Amino acid sequence: MNPSLYARKEASLGLVSLTGEARAQIVVIGAGLTGLSAALHLSEAGHDVVVLDAQEPGWGASGRNGGQINPGLKTTPEQVLRDFGPERGAVLAQRAWAAPDLVFDLVARHDIACDALRSGTIRAATAEGQMAPLETLARQCVAIGNPAEILTKGAITARSGTSLYHGGMLDRRGGQLDPLAYTRGLARAAMKAGARLHDRSAVTSLRRSGEGWRVITSNGSVRAQQVILATNAYSGPLLDTLRRSIVPVYSAIVASAPLPLSLRERILPQRESLYELGEITTYYRVDAEGRLLMGGRSASRDLEGAKAFPYLMARARRLWPELQKLEWETGWNGQLALTLDHYPHLHRPEPGLLACLGYNGRGVAMATLMGQNLAEMVQGGAVLFPERPIKPIPLHFAWKAGVVAGIMKGRIKDRLGF
Repeated sequence: MNPSLYARKEASLGLVSLTGEARAQIVVIGAGLTGLSAALHLSEAGHDVVVLDAQEPGWGASGRNGGQINPGLKTTPEQVLRDFGPERGAVLAQRAWAAPDLVFDLVARHDIACDALRSGTIRAATAEGQMAPLETLARQCVAIGNPAEILTKGAITARSGTSLYHGGMLDRRGGQLDPLAYTRGLARAAMKAGARLHDRSAVTSLRRSGEGWRVITSNGSVRAQQVILATNAYSGPLLDTLRRSIVPVYSAIVASAPLPLSLRERILPQRESLYELGEITTYYRVDAEGRLLMGGRSASRDLEGAKAFPYLMARARRLWPELQKLEWETGWNGQLALTLDHYPHLHRPEPGLLACLGYNGRGVAMATLMGQNLAEMVQGGAVLFPERPIKPIPLHFAWKAGVVAGIMKGRIKDRLGF
């Protein structure tokens, strides 16, 4: 399993690899939040579903992210209306900003033990110039029924325990959870509803078979009418154009030892999830055991251990100087998928083949929502994002160099206060 803090606490599901020939109505490739949400909703609707994963449920970004349940999209609600039109845009904005409702409903309905807490999400302004756009965003959120409020410098200082922010916006629909426990909880719920899950079952090829598909692994195959690709930043060569349509940016997290009570009463005492605005952001929360989890950009390779991410610990000490002697227990990183327009991308490259990826740092809520929407689409329901052809990013082979250049440019803009 991945080296995250969450993996230390979460027991294996005891799945087995796919062997032999199987049949199903729908095959889902990828047992992350998108795939498992789709499988759960389809199974509850009475469909016969098989889920295949190259590793195990929650191995990728779904089980190693920061655990923040962020409402909405990267863009503002009004920008969504401009980009998708007044009718589709209104539905999309409403459902995207209400996506945490779906997460908390699934947690409650399926009794998923994942330390879920609806404590709110804070967007923190690291520069004075960020406040006016935040105030505009807050007004737009309120206009679509989303409870959002502006935090003054004094208010955000009281909530965060640091005086470095100029203000912020609190969105009460957001919150936090243990993402691996949540992902595994969805897996258990899907199996209870009738889905068949197989780990260590990497798909090696997809072939048309009559009016359906034959999904082939190293030790078996499944024949099905419908295939859903839910591999996000870990999309491999199975559909290479899909892999090249996103930038697999690395993000890292370090986890401290449980904070002393005096610090718990100062640093996010109401346990909101916070992420900083700016080009190169840091995000953090205090978990159910009192650990401070600090996240941010990472070098574009697999790394492990808190010492691999000294800049995150340095940022924590900058925010709270009293953390100089705090012990950091572990650190890990992984890939998340960025799209160039900052929207999730929905594709139907061939009849009976659907794919969705690219959550741009909002995967806990948006991946859960898009998995639900994929299930709706399979059953003839409405499409949230318009289907689009897969467009590989030019010079994708140089993505690592592009990420490094982008981070350098972003850090310069952040220092200048943009």
